[in-house]
Amino acid sequence: MKKIITLAATLSFAAALAVNAAEVKDNWAKTCVKCHGEDGKGQTKMGQKVGVKDMTDAKVQEAFKDEDAFKAVKEGLKDKEDKILMKPAEGLSDDEIKALIQYVRAFKK
Repeated sequence: MKKIITLAATLSFAAALAVNAAEVKDNWAKTCVKCHGEDGKGQTKMGQKVGVKDMTDAKVQEAFKDEDAFKAVKEGLKDKEDKILMKPAEGLSDDEIKALIQYVRAFKK
């Protein structure tokens, strides 16, 4: 009986991870792709307009701090003239934002 319960718990956990991974990809598509692109390179029309960095670049990833990224996603980004570069992501929980940051980490080459 213990084996069945353990197996059921493991399968439930694996299913939750799969849903979470799908959710993260969906959140990326809804919230980030317009500027950052599917691949994180920022080579979209809007990404080039606002100067989005190539998140596949190891040097960019090294300078990319999780806490700064979290704040940028949560609160948005403005330039020195107070012009909006990135709107805050609406409707995302803190955990969803953290998952997006980890998703971006996977772009590193």
